[in-house]
Amino acid sequence: MAKYILTLIVGALLGAIAGFALGIFAYPYIFLADIVAVEKVEDRAARKIVAKGTFIHANPSDPIHHGKGGVTVYADLLHLESDFEVGPGPKYHVYLVPEQNVTPATEVASTMFVDLGRLRAFKGSQNYPVPAGVNLADFGSVVIWCEQFGVLISPATLRHE
Repeated sequence: MAKYILTLIVGALLGAIAGFALGIFAYPYIFLADIVAVEKVEDRAARKIVAKGTFIHANPSDPIHHGKGGVTVYADLLHLESDFEVGPGPKYHVYLVPEQNVTPATEVASTMFVDLGRLRAFKGSQNYPVPAGVNLADFGSVVIWCEQFGVLISPATLRHE
C-alpha cells in the first residue's frame, strides 16, 4: 500500500511539473501568436529619423527564433514597423545594443545594452520610448532578446542617417 501511495505522489508531482513546463512554452504560441499590434507614430513628419534597420533571421538553422521587418529610430522613440514579426516565445524584450553586427555568439547580456521594455506583440507596429540621455549614436543594433532563456531572437543592424 505504501508503494502505491509513493508511486501516486511521484506521478502526480512529475505530472504537475510537466504540465507547468508545457504551459510556459505553449502559452505564447496558443494565446499571443495571433495578436497584431497597430501603434502609430504621432507627428511622424515633424520627427527626425536618427536610424533605420531591418530585423533578420540570425540563425537559419533555428526555425523557432526568427524575425523580420523594419525598425525606425527617432530621437526619443523606437518604432517597430507594421511588417515586424518574430516567432513567439516567453519574455521577449527590445534592446538597444552597442555592437554593430549582433550574432547568436554575441554576449548581448554583457554589453551596455538599454532595455526599452517587453515586446507587446509578436507582429505589427509598436512604439518604445527611448530614455532621456541615451546617445543613439552609441548603439549599432536593435535586438529582440528572450530574457527568460538568454537567447537572441532577431537583430537589426542600424544605419544611422
